[in-house]
Amino acid sequence: MTEPRIVSLIASATEIVCALGFEDCMVGRSHECDYPQSVGKLPVCSSSKVDVDGSSRAIDDQVRAIVADALSVYRVDARLLDELAPTVIVTQTQCEVCAVSLKDVEQAVCELVASEPRLVSLEPMALGDVFDDIGRVAEALGRPERAQQLTAELTGRLDAIRERASRLPERPVIACIEWIDPLMNAENWVPELVEIAGGRVMLGEAGMHSGYFEFERVIEADPDVIAVMPCGFDIPRSAAEMAPLAAQPGWSDLSAVRSGRVFLTDGNQYFNRPGPRVVESAEILAELLHPEVFDFGHRGSGWTEWVGL
Repeated sequence: MTEPRIVSLIASATEIVCALGFEDCMVGRSHECDYPQSVGKLPVCSSSKVDVDGSSRAIDDQVRAIVADALSVYRVDARLLDELAPTVIVTQTQCEVCAVSLKDVEQAVCELVASEPRLVSLEPMALGDVFDDIGRVAEALGRPERAQQLTAELTGRLDAIRERASRLPERPVIACIEWIDPLMNAENWVPELVEIAGGRVMLGEAGMHSGYFEFERVIEADPDVIAVMPCGFDIPRSAAEMAPLAAQPGWSDLSAVRSGRVFLTDGNQYFNRPGPRVVESAEILAELLHPEVFDFGHRGSGWTEWVGL
């Protein structure tokens, strides 16, 4: 059987490909694929049209303007794709802000890529979809049994967290903030991860797109815990963007703020990547919700306390 030549245009898919044991078959990646670190040596096949060095508000304005014009926020290098001659290209349709869209890849392939690769489009909306996508990738690469092994391992780890959390007497309410300015609530698979970790979401529904909300909802709910997990931001970048949120009227009166239970997480590496590390995301939530019970060692790398401005 001929080994596939794989280009991944979404960070979570790169993690899936590697977890399935196909890293050596990768010939190209997106500009956002950075885990495992060894994929950094691969040619970069995409770029962003958005100035990601701007403020949260400026980034949101740029994305809204581009999407309103029915344009993708990313570019695909069709000539490089042709040179790499992939047999499989993986992208997604769940969110065109999070990854190179199927439309862009189809256009690039039709224009120039002579190798006639198979396009695999992932559609993760809820936690179960993440595992379905692992199967979809493994099937496209000719090794479906590897998906069964990987999925069994991941779900087993999640089940162990769920079982342990289910015995705890309290389920704290947590606000999961996916964007700071304007405010967006983390939905999709995050509510399910919160439930597994022994908490209740302040707002949101599993399987739904993350949506905007007003700060008054936080005031009304007065959550026990606040987890900040902006899409694409690491912990230092999230800390640098906290001023608009901390300046909201009533912020300092919130129970989570007064008790020191406001946390900055690495949303880029964990919560915004529907791949194998959804398990680590659940572990982080368990540490935030029940620190007296769970310690997976993510403090300092996956999350840290917010210490104020």
